[in-house]
Amino acid sequence: MIGRRALIAAGISFPLAAQASSPWKGYYASGTRQRAVRFAGGDGATLAGTLLLPLWSELQKVPGIVLVAGSGPTDRNGNNPLAPERTDVLKRIAELLAAAGIATLRYDKRGIGGSTQRPRGTLEEQERFFAWDNFVGDVAAAHGELVKHDEIKPYATALLGHSEGGLLVLAAAPAIGRNRPHGLVLASTPGRPMREIVRAQVARGAPHLVEPVERTMAAILASGHVPADLPIELQALFPPYVGPYLQRMLAFDPAQVLLGLDLACLLLQGAADRQIVPMGDVQPLIDALSKRGAPGEAVIVPGVSHNLKLVSWPGDPGFGGPLAPAIAAKLVDWLVPMLGA
Repeated sequence: MIGRRALIAAGISFPLAAQASSPWKGYYASGTRQRAVRFAGGDGATLAGTLLLPLWSELQKVPGIVLVAGSGPTDRNGNNPLAPERTDVLKRIAELLAAAGIATLRYDKRGIGGSTQRPRGTLEEQERFFAWDNFVGDVAAAHGELVKHDEIKPYATALLGHSEGGLLVLAAAPAIGRNRPHGLVLASTPGRPMREIVRAQVARGAPHLVEPVERTMAAILASGHVPADLPIELQALFPPYVGPYLQRMLAFDPAQVLLGLDLACLLLQGAADRQIVPMGDVQPLIDALSKRGAPGEAVIVPGVSHNLKLVSWPGDPGFGGPLAPAIAAKLVDWLVPMLGA
């Protein structure tokens, strides 16, 4: 097991396999080209997104990455209306990578933004719309859309998932057969099953709800449906239509799935993350990286939040501002040689 204290203290990286090095080619110009896209997702939904291209793509094909948002009603830019402040975390990542010669496709999750909205019919229709397999299929569909564009090298692509988006990336990667992605980036992604993560989050923030939350999760895992008689304080955490999704997501073991993947993988984590807590929530992914034959690197950066931003004081949630410099530098330094940008 990689030492927890050493990783946090170093705050840079721990290479787990040799990486091929190549110089950063730079970029054609400081500007970008943006293209609105619409494509078919899982189970008939239409997804709306943004393809951000470096101007370098006017001269030759470039690598491409699909950016996948985290939990809740999070849009293509990484913003959630339930959060107190805009983060723009995915938009900032897209702009960073475009400057490094890498294209990105980011999209509104099903049910929000420009994508197909949540059905207003029966509960069964809503449960089907938000099924786990549909979200996983959306990631694969976004990758399929990415490689359709003439500017993209179809053999030089990757998937980047933020928070819960990292789980979807892990689940989708094995299902992409044609133009298989070359690598993964898991940013602020839990390494333990989400049932354990949710239990720990509730214990930290509302310990009096641990028992009813545990009972609710057990019922969902057993039946695939949210119990109809939830107390009001749990209804926001467990909306009625998310039963089938949560049944699969709560039991999903990200470390076990990563262990079976032979793709290059970068693990990015802020040491000041208050949702996915170093090192207990992250260590299983680091352990899985160290047991694989594929290239991998784990980076734990001090003073960085769940949204990959610097925090200014212990209670700062780290929503606003640019990406933490160490996070931005590692993304570029790892992805450019890995994808041949």
